[in-house]
Amino acid sequence: MNKIVWNRWYEINVDFIDKEHKQLFSTINKLLTISENEEKSEWACREGVKYLKNHTIEHFAHEEEYMRSINYGEYEIHKRLHDNFQFNTLPALEEELEEYNYSEDSIRHFLGVCIGWMVAHTQTEDQAIAGKRMSKWVDVPHEEEVDALEQTIVQLVQDMLQLKAKAISRQYEGENFGKVVCCRFVYKGEKKEKWEVVLCFEERLLLKVVSDMLNTQYLKVDDMVININRYIARQFLEKIGECFPDMKLCELESESLLTYDQLVKSFERAQPACSILFDTGVGYFAFCVTSSESVRGKIVSSLNSQNAMSQIKKYLSGEMRKKQILVVDDSDFMRSNIIRLLGDDYDMIESSSSVSAIKSITVNRPDLILLDYEMPICDGRQTLEMIRSDKDIADIPVIFLTGRGDAESVKKVMSLRPEGYLLKTMPEDEIKKTINEFFEKRKKA
Repeated sequence: MNKIVWNRWYEINVDFIDKEHKQLFSTINKLLTISENEEKSEWACREGVKYLKNHTIEHFAHEEEYMRSINYGEYEIHKRLHDNFQFNTLPALEEELEEYNYSEDSIRHFLGVCIGWMVAHTQTEDQAIAGKRMSKWVDVPHEEEVDALEQTIVQLVQDMLQLKAKAISRQYEGENFGKVVCCRFVYKGEKKEKWEVVLCFEERLLLKVVSDMLNTQYLKVDDMVININRYIARQFLEKIGECFPDMKLCELESESLLTYDQLVKSFERAQPACSILFDTGVGYFAFCVTSSESVRGKIVSSLNSQNAMSQIKKYLSGEMRKKQILVVDDSDFMRSNIIRLLGDDYDMIESSSSVSAIKSITVNRPDLILLDYEMPICDGRQTLEMIRSDKDIADIPVIFLTGRGDAESVKKVMSLRPEGYLLKTMPEDEIKKTINEFFEKRKKA
């Protein structure tokens, strides 16, 4: 059963606050249990959500009273985050629950947002009440500011995710490091200046974080993983904004999810002022900031309280990204020809051998593999057998490329049950039409 595991690092060592945090976690766990019960009643969900909301508001009041009693210096910042959650986030989620009659999807959205916000807030702002403060960097020269930013991010990853990160590049330019989830945030400052921040997370990193948080084994990024990540990312950036007042991350203007293709286009549109790639040991993530001069126009639809559920579904289904095709062929000419033919409509990657193909398939999980049947050393038959023997990639569709169109050769190819085959001698428009029809059929199915 999925549940948030209370760990010692959530404790801030103020007894009544720790007790109330445990109660909030316990209430979320009960709602998780209800949401996974096929016989759940709408009434039980309504009562659980109402209890969680009331207890949250009561907890905020107690915590704010405590902060005033100790003359806590960051009271206004902390209260602003409470108010935003209480008066903006929670009402929008309640409205969505009503609109969808407390459906499973709407409850999962509600819980994902609450879990992400609560865990991140507990690990940052609440820890600060007990004296765990981060350095503030004001009027720092650019080269030193990047050093300070790097140190701050490493510390935040340790505090919020319990992971040790290290920077491995300060010139990240959108290089592919595997399956990723990219969150884009645009902030508006007091003087209407804008900052665009993109946090790009490798999927295996997110799966590790959420699996540990919910005491389960997540094998696939779903709506719960996305929503927890969104609100952890928001709090992450809020904390960076507090540490670097010069960045003026004052007000979140828009939020969106980017596909990898859209991420690359954002780099083409404007080079970031700062772009750092980190390794956590369980996955990579990148932190990219673009200043106001370059933040122009929309590159993707923004998420808001009305469309978050549908947009996240589209994102997870792949509707927002180009389909990815892996071309496996030992001929440089054949690979480049197919990439030229299909590259405008599809995200194309390539491998020249079966060994490199298996590595690429494992990392990228393409939507389709175009596989040369007649490769040296390890041919198409053997490569397909390796793919089908690995349960993690066995379901990826394969279409054979073959130079032979005689009946006997075609029979050999089709005996392996691929999705189909393409003759290398076919006219280009027929090859393109066949690929387009393949994806149309899958979409309808």
